[in-house]
Amino acid sequence: MTRRSELILGGQKNGKSRRAELLARDWLASAPRRRSVLIATGEPWDDEMRARIARHRAERAARVPGLATVEEALDLPGALLRESRADTLVVVDCLTLWLTNLAMPAAPRTGGPAPGQAADALARAIGRTAGPVVLVSNEIGLGVVPMGREVRAFVDGLGRLNQAAAAACDRVVLMAAGLPLVVKDAR
Repeated sequence: MTRRSELILGGQKNGKSRRAELLARDWLASAPRRRSVLIATGEPWDDEMRARIARHRAERAARVPGLATVEEALDLPGALLRESRADTLVVVDCLTLWLTNLAMPAAPRTGGPAPGQAADALARAIGRTAGPVVLVSNEIGLGVVPMGREVRAFVDGLGRLNQAAAAACDRVVLMAAGLPLVVKDAR
């Protein structure tokens, strides 16, 4: 695999993260000196989220032991560029939580782009990576128009972010019921 980028979209529990992990496992197995890094964007806002993050860490370590993890809630473009090397597959899981962190922070903080600039900042970073990148994001725009201005703004923002990521990536895969549907394949 030469430098190649893939966006994996889908609803919750449709196999997005599992596909990303399988790509990382295959990347690591294909050559002895390769690395793979997961940039995790989730934050432990409450007890349920802390338990979820701990479970994901344990499951990921069992499935892909060579996959290192870096946690970055805000400056995803910076982390992507710091971790990217020709011999390293970078997995980002997930864009949805990253945008949530930017748009609705639990506490005032600094770092990362403004929510309205997230799509452009991410697209620029994808274009500057030295090695392959796999991005995971939720597709939440397939339902009815949500009630509430803030929720509509978030759905719109994630739609723009997903569109920018899809335009910047070589391949886009939509996951449904654990099955991948290739939406775009530029190579």
